[in-house]
Amino acid sequence: MRIIGGLVAGRLLRTPDGLGVRPMPDKVKLAVFNSLGERVIDARVLDLFAGTGALGLECLSRGAQELVSCERSEKHARFYRSNLADSGLPTARVSLRVQDVFVVVPHLAREGRLFDLIIADPPYGEKTRPGKRSESLAQQLLDVPELPQLLAPDGRFVLGHTKRDQLEIPAHWTALKELKHGDTVVRILGPVISDQGSGVRGQ
Repeated sequence: MRIIGGLVAGRLLRTPDGLGVRPMPDKVKLAVFNSLGERVIDARVLDLFAGTGALGLECLSRGAQELVSCERSEKHARFYRSNLADSGLPTARVSLRVQDVFVVVPHLAREGRLFDLIIADPPYGEKTRPGKRSESLAQQLLDVPELPQLLAPDGRFVLGHTKRDQLEIPAHWTALKELKHGDTVVRILGPVISDQGSGVRGQ
């Protein structure tokens, strides 16, 4: 696994052995960041299910101003800290919370925090059975009402999941783009703007 763009492009990242971490494939990651373009520059980024730091450190390499990462596993957090220290990227811009995402998100909302970019690539869920709503972590994250409150009005939420996991997009999100590669799907969403009912700014 490596950082593919920005200041430290090509820098290798360490991951634990086994299947506990499933990094986003480079082709998908490249498509995501090509789609985001200059939005990453000077962005305030919230990285959920951060794992060992692949997506968050990619944002930092590409010029993000601030990175708040959340990873529940202390084991993965140790790899995250090691990857950050070895990357040569500015550690002062990074805050790592070793906590459950579903605890951190409401807490950040109560603090009134705002982010330009939220990224999440949670562990994949099971195949959605006909007639049954997905119970995956990706669906649970979409359903959290406080999450869109953390996005700036023109912010973006990038969510990775597997194509066998058929997600329902709640009314507080606007779907902007969908990227697919193999078994991986990445959705780019925006918050619904309620100044005059609804609507969202263009991409």
